[in-house]
Amino acid sequence: MPRVAIIDCEIGNLFSVKNVCEFVGLEANITQDHEDLLLADGVILPGVGAFGDAIGNLERLDFLSPIKDYIASGRPFMGICLGMQLLFTESEEFGQHKGLDVIPGQIVRFPSQRTGSRIVKVPQVCWNRIHPSEDGGQPWDGCPLEDVDPGEYMYFVHSYYCVPDDPSVTLCRTTYGDTTYCSGLVRSNVFATQFHPEKSGSQGVKIYKEWAARLADGRRES
Repeated sequence: MPRVAIIDCEIGNLFSVKNVCEFVGLEANITQDHEDLLLADGVILPGVGAFGDAIGNLERLDFLSPIKDYIASGRPFMGICLGMQLLFTESEEFGQHKGLDVIPGQIVRFPSQRTGSRIVKVPQVCWNRIHPSEDGGQPWDGCPLEDVDPGEYMYFVHSYYCVPDDPSVTLCRTTYGDTTYCSGLVRSNVFATQFHPEKSGSQGVKIYKEWAARLADGRRES
């Protein structure tokens, strides 16, 4: 059974992630011990809350270098919501904060906006659609979104969104108000979503199943 380390940076939706991992046949371990990454077939970094708090906790727990080393090893890595944002270079949330810089780019706040007579509230807390990327982004074939139909709804909770320097890493896009942004990405062994697959019903479970299948394939090849 593939083993997954779920990083506990003390600001995440850990048990929902653990439950869905076990549902799709993974052995999941919530951990603050970076040595557990050495034994893992896959690693998940979930998060809900403020960027600065989360990156500070990862630094205090001595997780910054182990995360980068794990990603450099080529093994599967998943970032969820704030966990996706932490992979980027920098965030403007409550000041400027340096991220892991695995994915070059910035985290910026949704602008205050009005669509017709409707005020678009920030944060976005709702179900919203994901669509395949345009302008040379990544196809869904051969990635964890492979079994998800374009236009499916996923569950989002966030005030800030990701702007990758290289648009080609974008896997899916979502529109909120007048803003269309990167809501999922893939680069090599890194897969990340702004939405919460573990809170997105059967469609989200499909994503975990596909990711788990890739972990199982990698385990057989090793």
